Amino acid sequence: MNGDDVMAAFDRQMRREARPDGPGARVERDGPVVRQVGGEGGWNAVLWSDLTEDDADAAIAAQVAYFTGLGREFEWKLYDYDTPGDLGVRLRAAGFEAEPEEAVMVTPVAGQPTEVVLPEGVRLRRVTDPDEVAMVAEVHERAFGTSAEAFARRLRARLQQDPDSLEIVVAMAGDEPVSAARVDFEPGTDFAGLWGGGTVAGWRGKGIYRALVAHRARAAAERGYRYLQVDASDQSRPILHRLGFTTLTTTTPYVYTP
Repeated sequence: MNGDDVMAAFDRQMRREARPDGPGARVERDGPVVRQVGGEGGWNAVLWSDLTEDDADAAIAAQVAYFTGLGREFEWKLYDYDTPGDLGVRLRAAGFEAEPEEAVMVTPVAGQPTEVVLPEGVRLRRVTDPDEVAMVAEVHERAFGTSAEAFARRLRARLQQDPDSLEIVVAMAGDEPVSAARVDFEPGTDFAGLWGGGTVAGWRGKGIYRALVAHRARAAAERGYRYLQVDASDQSRPILHRLGFTTLTTTTPYVYTP
């Protein structure tokens, strides 16, 4: 895998030419900025920008005014190669709050293990009914300690209106959901995105996360995708590295709340 070529493809396909990520969402270009305006309860974000020291502050102010006018919180998804070099400082000065940095990790689908190996007593269950999203939300809240209300609402909407755009899977220990994850299928791109992978305490270190990666790699291979892409936390980064994922860059979410 040529890292520079993959990075260029990722930047073009997933950022500059990004498609809406769910029902009712739209992607707009506002001068040097590409942004997503989410549907009802959806994700609002600046996806890409091409700014200089001369126009960065004005562009930031324009996006703040736009989303504030809609009454919406939004995220400026800043990558470490974005310009100008002090863009993060400028965002904080404008009232944004930085969330933890994540590593953008990629691996070719070809050659990724697709055999699902689970601990005894654990099975995988695909989530296809919007009502079953409650299991995913339960795992999310137990694994990450944050509310999954908005996250679950978006997943339900996608399953109802565009079920082919994703696959959600839950690891069940008996009747207890102990891990969950999804893969997003980005039409017209080389990349299938792995998202939401989380395992509740007490079930970590047993190979479940690795099994969920294998399951999603197989799903991506069946659809002809070339690469798997993850925005990886510090917790999942070592596992993905052992599975052959390469870190291309880092990204930091900067969040603005009106």
